[in-house]
Amino acid sequence: MAGAAVMHIRPMVPADVEAALEIERETYPEPWSEGVFADELGRDDRIYLAADLDGRLVGYGGLMVIGDEAHVTTLTVAPEARGSRIGTRLMLALARRAREAGARSLTLEVRVSNVAAQALYRRFGMAPVGVRKRYYRDEDALIMWAHDIDTDEYGRRLAEIEESL
Repeated sequence: MAGAAVMHIRPMVPADVEAALEIERETYPEPWSEGVFADELGRDDRIYLAADLDGRLVGYGGLMVIGDEAHVTTLTVAPEARGSRIGTRLMLALARRAREAGARSLTLEVRVSNVAAQALYRRFGMAPVGVRKRYYRDEDALIMWAHDIDTDEYGRRLAEIEESL
């Protein structure tokens, strides 16, 4: 199909930080700084992925893996690219990377007001387990977990999500 946009998920690199900072500023009241990105990208226990659409950064996600637990540190899609399943593709890639790294559980925090993101995470088997008061300073965070992500059953869930894309 001529003119179709090409989506690519790849490892995030320092050259992506400038574009990521722009997305951060458009998305969050307290965006990450260049220093935070530099620190995160330089750590061995982190996995960061970038989503390119026709060669332009439109999203990114991060994962911290400690032992058999993986924590999604960020999952952000540029405002103009939301609704195009980029978040689903990034989350799918992060969940697979977590499994490859030996994680048995996956966790994250999400704004209590971000109903769309919560629905995405539920699709990945994540369930709310508690609230972190004022986690975002201006808002509480819902803590979500998915357990047994190392099972064949969870692998089938990921395959079904991928098939739906």
